[in-house]
Amino acid sequence: MTGAPPFTPATPSRAFEDLRLGERRRSRARAVTQEEIVAFARQYDPQWFHADPALARQSVFGEVVASGIHVLALWRQLDHEINADIDFVCGIGWDELRLKRAIRPGDVIHVTSEIIELLPSTSRDDRGIARTRYAVVTADGAEAVSFISINLVYTRAGQARRTVP
Repeated sequence: MTGAPPFTPATPSRAFEDLRLGERRRSRARAVTQEEIVAFARQYDPQWFHADPALARQSVFGEVVASGIHVLALWRQLDHEINADIDFVCGIGWDELRLKRAIRPGDVIHVTSEIIELLPSTSRDDRGIARTRYAVVTADGAEAVSFISINLVYTRAGQARRTVP
């Protein structure tokens, strides 16, 4: 339930035309450990209430909590497990990002995704825009983080052009 599964590269198969409005997915559950919270914080976000368990006991949280950036990295890891079949060009933005609840050592999280809008490109036939609502959810069902991700996705025409030598 912890950590990342081994990396297995795969060519995503689902084009923009294969996506469906309202499509929902849910990742596996993943426990978050104090060791990974502290290690991530010490390397990327060394605020004392993320990086020092002894000092963090004096914080409003009463213990170390995961950095928001760390939680987003965990989201990304779990999202790749559930949406790796989508042929993304790239992400182009996030709307309505909310950090609603701290992730603490021992919390078990999962990720949910729901496609909320599909917009064909008006300027290029090789891509469309998919807006997806994501949440990082704790075991008790509370949303710890939520946002809308805006991504370019290859159309079938874009996939065909990319694979032609």
